[in-house]
Amino acid sequence: MNRIEWTRKALKQLRKIPNPAKTLISEKVGTLENLTTAANIKKLTDHRYDYRLRVGDYRVFFNYAARIEIVFIQEVKKRDERTY
Repeated sequence: MNRIEWTRKALKQLRKIPNPAKTLISEKVGTLENLTTAANIKKLTDHRYDYRLRVGDYRVFFNYAARIEIVFIQEVKKRDERTY
């Protein structure tokens, strides 16, 4: 079992997210305790964070060494023809 720690910045970002999504993110982050069975995780290359967890419209970025450190949460906006 891995220990999960949140940075101050990630907790602040989590507080600003609407309640249904906040609950879902908290549940999915809880599944990271057993990293081998957690879903929607991607190892990142050439990125300042090691991994990302996809939860709906949000991405939870984290580093993994001896413990899991949740570093950053980012909302992914819908792309349309005005995006580019």
